[in-house]
Amino acid sequence: MGIVQRDGDPDQPLLREAGDDHDNKKLSVRVWIESKKLWQIVGPAIFTRVSAYTMNIISQAFAGHLGEVELAAISIANTVIVGFNFGLLLGMASALETLCGQAFGAKRYHMLGIYMQRSWIVLFLFCFLLLPVYVFATPILKWLGQPDDVAELSGVVAVWLIPLHFSFAFQFPLQRFLQSQLENQILAWVSFVGLLVNIFTSWLFVYVLNFGVIGAAIALDISWWVSVLGLFGYLGWCRLTWTGFSTQAFSGLWEYTKLSIASGVMLCLENWYYRILILMTGHLSNATVAVDALSVCMSVNGWEIMIPLAFFAAAGVRVANELGAGNGNAAKFATIVAVAESTVIGFILCILIMILRNKVALIFTSSEDVLEEVDTLSYLLAVTILLNSVQPVLSGVAVGSGWQAMVAYVNLGCYYVIGLPLGFLMGWVFDFGVMGIWGGMIFGGTAFQTVVLSIITARCDWDKEAETAKQRVQRWSSPNTDNESEDPK
Repeated sequence: MGIVQRDGDPDQPLLREAGDDHDNKKLSVRVWIESKKLWQIVGPAIFTRVSAYTMNIISQAFAGHLGEVELAAISIANTVIVGFNFGLLLGMASALETLCGQAFGAKRYHMLGIYMQRSWIVLFLFCFLLLPVYVFATPILKWLGQPDDVAELSGVVAVWLIPLHFSFAFQFPLQRFLQSQLENQILAWVSFVGLLVNIFTSWLFVYVLNFGVIGAAIALDISWWVSVLGLFGYLGWCRLTWTGFSTQAFSGLWEYTKLSIASGVMLCLENWYYRILILMTGHLSNATVAVDALSVCMSVNGWEIMIPLAFFAAAGVRVANELGAGNGNAAKFATIVAVAESTVIGFILCILIMILRNKVALIFTSSEDVLEEVDTLSYLLAVTILLNSVQPVLSGVAVGSGWQAMVAYVNLGCYYVIGLPLGFLMGWVFDFGVMGIWGGMIFGGTAFQTVVLSIITARCDWDKEAETAKQRVQRWSSPNTDNESEDPK
């Protein structure tokens, strides 16, 4: 509480300000202002991510009503084959969240388009390197222990999803380019159009043209490429940050590739963790029911996690922008508000899952065995949702700060040194089945990782991070371009 003296009268006693009330009011105003900045990103990002993920849910729902093998096949193709590549490419694109976000905060607007073009080049080349995973999906899945009928059909579906695979190389960089400069509304609108296209094409190819599960794959291909073309068409309105194709994109590719790989390893280690959970379940007795039930839970979890992933994006943008502008304390405050608000939402959704646990699977299947198994797994689903309301936000802070390489080691240790062995121990040694596998991996991996990231974030020197961001922007900016430009906002 502050002490003040009346002006012009030194004999008057000192007066105490109502400091506590003032500070509380000031804090509430700061929270409100930061919340508005966060939700400017979170709101459209939630809609964008939910729409994109709903495309996968729609495909699984159409396939699920064709039969259990069809549901398992498209779930495995989407969750394991596409998911394996999705995690790596998404992670590699997250390098743009660091570079574009900090460059935008430092008002180096001209560099955002250059960074995006470098990302296109690197991700497109990596798409070719990852093609064998699709081509040889069937033998890979059989080697991993999946049932023959599921592996065969999953391999066919995977080949039809190759166009979807190449769309990632362009869509992920476009999203991060636009998001880092707060052009979020266009992301929401384009994803909504993509969702409408997916609903129509799924109905057309699966039911009208009778293409079966292949039709669901084709519908996904078309929908994602519609989104890519929509975002690319918007670049003409980003006059300061997009100045057209440039040969500068080919300079510094090796340095950018190294940063992209560090970012990719950080996120894909986490992304692959849940794909491995599906694969491990395939080795249990009555594997088809177990895989179907877990796939349903993972689909619901994936649907819900779009909310904390929106906070992941918002935290990354806010932290990167503030660090790029040299505001360490503002980056710290943005982190606190993002984690707190995401946790509250996660707690509410956790309660809803507990209430609706016996109705969750009806969207995907009418099999009594699968419905019963999902009802049992719903308790772990609720815990997973609660943990995932915190962990992705902390990962977003790491991306915004440029800590990808360090967090990659954290993910490796928590998930693969602790989580996977514990899941194996609980699932097979103690014979708890899918409950044991999932529970061991959640409490051994995700919970432990959340604690470690919380400690790292709490001990961060934000002023030092702001200085590091300043040096990064200077190092990555082209020396032959004008660094001063008008603020577009």
